[in-house]
Amino acid sequence: MKRIISTLTFIFTLGILAISAQCCNNPQSDANNSKTASVKNTKTTAVQVYYFHATRRCATCQAVETVTTEALKEYYGNKIVFKSINRDEEKDNPMIAKYKVNGQTLLIVKGDKVVNLTNDAFMNARTNPNKLKAKIKATIDSLNN
Repeated sequence: MKRIISTLTFIFTLGILAISAQCCNNPQSDANNSKTASVKNTKTTAVQVYYFHATRRCATCQAVETVTTEALKEYYGNKIVFKSINRDEEKDNPMIAKYKVNGQTLLIVKGDKVVNLTNDAFMNARTNPNKLKAKIKATIDSLNN
């Protein structure tokens, strides 16, 4: 009986991890979390915000987009470009290759500076949206200075 319970617990835990990994896994985000990276051939000087996502999205994935758009409207009105890109439907989108996106990713871009806020976004979008809004504002303000 204990063996059956242990096996079922293991399978259940493995299933939960697999579902979480499918939805919110972004190997790039650990390496670039809140760090600035250079990207060549970016000619614009305006701040742009990109959210790359899959067709199937969990509540957190949806909250990241919602909180981000709210923050941008609240602090900047229509001055900041926000683009939500579905990686499944737009597989040939050059932005995916340019920024080497392979999972849910929130990027703030100005010229050749790219700030990856994916980890902050997924940690705070549902539980502490005001913290995420403040992080987005601080990042954009630092890029504009």
